Amino acid sequence: MSAASGLRRRGGGASVSGRTVAIALAVDVVFVLLFAGIGRSSHARAETLLGLLGTAWPFLAGLGIAWLAVLAAGRPLAIVRTGLPVWAGAVVIGMLLRAATGAGTAPSFIVVTAVTLGVFLVGWRAIAALVLRLRARTSR
Repeated sequence: MSAASGLRRRGGGASVSGRTVAIALAVDVVFVLLFAGIGRSSHARAETLLGLLGTAWPFLAGLGIAWLAVLAAGRPLAIVRTGLPVWAGAVVIGMLLRAATGAGTAPSFIVVTAVTLGVFLVGWRAIAALVLRLRARTSR
């Protein structure tokens, strides 16, 4: 197993370690919570854990559903196969859940949500890919 990538080679293919999957999911969750926290603080909302979770839950639910839908555990660091669908799921499902519960879905909020979660959920994967590529290059 390569420590840098968290990948194990079996029969010519690569499989992802459980640790890599857990870390990728945790990073996604942290970024969704960060998004909700930034949003709450920019609107002068009370900084409580329940308030944060109340804001984040639709996007966390969307994130979880998207992870299951794309089976992100197979390639959790992939930008296109996992990052883009997880980002889209978090935004679309999150907004649908907000609309279903009477929470705000103003067009400007949808744009800010899409851009911010895109930078967070796809961006960290792009940085990870770059780091892994540079590590592989230096270990040759």
